[in-house]
Amino acid sequence: MYESLFQPMKIGKLEVKNRISMAPMGAFGLVDNEGCYSQRAIDYYVERAKGGTGLIITSITKVENKLDKVVSGIIPVVSENPGRFLMTSAEMTERVHAYGAKIFLQLTMGFGRSGVPGALLTAPPVSASNIPNYWKPSVTCNELTTAQVEWIVQQFVESADIAKKAGFDGVEIHAVHEGYLLDQFTLALFNRRTDKYGGDLKGRLTLPIEIVQGIKKRCGKDYPVGVRYSVKSCIKDWRQGGLPDEDYVEKGRDLEEGIEAAKILEAAGYDELNTDMGTYDAWYWSHPPIYQKEGLYLPYTKKLKEAVSIPVIVAGKLGVPDVAEKALDEDAADMIGLGRPLLTDPFWPKKVLNHQVEQIRPCIGCHVGCLGRGFEGKPLSCAVNPACGRERYYEPKPACKAKKVMIVGGGVAGMEAARMATLRGHQVTLYEKSEALGGQIIPASTPDFKIDDRRLIAWYENEMKRLNIAIVYGTEVDEVLVNKEKPEVVIIATGAHEVHLNLPGADKDKVASSIEILSGKKQAGDNVLIVGGGLVGCETALYLAQKGKKVTIVEAQDKILSNGGGKPIPHMNKIMLIDLLNKYDVAVTTNSSLTEITDEGAVLTNTHFHRQAVTADTVVISVGFKPDQRLYHELNGKVPDLYLIGDAYQAANIMNAVWSGNEIGMNC
Repeated sequence: MYESLFQPMKIGKLEVKNRISMAPMGAFGLVDNEGCYSQRAIDYYVERAKGGTGLIITSITKVENKLDKVVSGIIPVVSENPGRFLMTSAEMTERVHAYGAKIFLQLTMGFGRSGVPGALLTAPPVSASNIPNYWKPSVTCNELTTAQVEWIVQQFVESADIAKKAGFDGVEIHAVHEGYLLDQFTLALFNRRTDKYGGDLKGRLTLPIEIVQGIKKRCGKDYPVGVRYSVKSCIKDWRQGGLPDEDYVEKGRDLEEGIEAAKILEAAGYDELNTDMGTYDAWYWSHPPIYQKEGLYLPYTKKLKEAVSIPVIVAGKLGVPDVAEKALDEDAADMIGLGRPLLTDPFWPKKVLNHQVEQIRPCIGCHVGCLGRGFEGKPLSCAVNPACGRERYYEPKPACKAKKVMIVGGGVAGMEAARMATLRGHQVTLYEKSEALGGQIIPASTPDFKIDDRRLIAWYENEMKRLNIAIVYGTEVDEVLVNKEKPEVVIIATGAHEVHLNLPGADKDKVASSIEILSGKKQAGDNVLIVGGGLVGCETALYLAQKGKKVTIVEAQDKILSNGGGKPIPHMNKIMLIDLLNKYDVAVTTNSSLTEITDEGAVLTNTHFHRQAVTADTVVISVGFKPDQRLYHELNGKVPDLYLIGDAYQAANIMNAVWSGNEIGMNC
């Protein structure tokens, strides 16, 4: 089983031991202030090599930081201090090679219109032409001159030379992909140039052609050079993507042009195509959230593979081993690219090889711990794997003294604390008042698009069994039980309760909470009003709309999805959810609050104190959660080692729950 994944393959003349690659992801914050790799970055990549990955492709690494200038200390930059970059990289490549893995350095021209002015970019944005910035359309990008572009080509060549000297097995050019600066030259929508870098398709591909030919000339024709490649842009309009199965006119690179461009790039000398789809305008294709299907690129890459002979690497929600193996067997990919699945579990390859698939910690498609943290100015990590990006510091160490640990609450916070405390040698008993583990994630994972949340619960359940953690179901812990059991450590993970509104009519049968609807405790009528346009409210709205209900969301703020559990919702998840709500005709009323529930529906009052009566069969309240801290306050001051974690501390999201449980389990 899974034989295809573990067959060796060649990229050019370079042999890779298996068909599993680490997809390139921005290693935000894993560098020093000169753009050189830190010890954290070295540990991060070595851990994936240790876990069995055949080919590691690094984070985007800038070849220059003068024209497309980003804040120092966020992403790697070869040219800031080339000598030091070579030294830190050499240590990394040497260690990666010790595990039989190969490693490519991904080189980027930069962001252009895709960079955030003032936050990421510290100078006015540049591009192929004078086009609007994606994030701030009122800002126009400055067109790079011919001489500046030619200088950047030489920076690619110099950077590739340094990469080769540092021991990288090849380089990958970022990118004819995702609408980044180099891709802005290749797309007719963005490129209005009249020099050699503009014009028809061949003219617009002059830049990536000059780059590969320059590198081959300097580093040798056998030195592998790949390209990060979007076979289709999925642009419906400026700053607007096209949904799966939506009928729209492609304004970027359509599949026909994508295949033709790939042939040109292969002829120019590229050795592999690391393929995906999308642009910033359609970012939920490039970085697929939970609402996208598994293997979403495969129908397109299968056609691409028929047109080229160089290897095609494909990522895009291939973290389920059966899906990854099938992609290879059905000739839709030559190699599987794993991005977030290797953040959540760096030992994915070895676990598959050792028939331990049930032990693979799943990615939940949230983007909160990876790209989301980048947008918050925080280092790369993972919502469900706090050790990601800080492997050296988050390795569990045996406890000096084994303690008796009582954990109250079987949600993910409690289970993570139990897992880590057990790994350190403590005697752990977990108490759960219901008959199932998972807490509020159980009802929250009801919609079909939340399958990865269900997989996370299944993984934790398996870990509890694998580690022989004692679990007491159907028991609500109180001070009497604590005094009877005499634990040395008590960890409170009692979660949170939904906030209920004390309004006229709130006791009517037509009123329900999101959890009651998702758990099936109450059924929604045909016409539903959802009060609260946060993440839970909007996902409940989508779930009901997909079932054919007529749904309206009412939100007190001026827009929906301003946060998810008090945290910013990552951009790709947010824009796809909004587009899906529009697709299913979910109505949205903002700047309005619920003031009364009536027999006919409800009364809303807007910020101008105008009252509006609306009809509804069901009114779903989704205005947030309040921590359950009753037991904590009962025990506070009586139990020396008492901790409050997860939603019981602060109602937030899965990452907050997992991280707080991990922190206390690691150190109690």
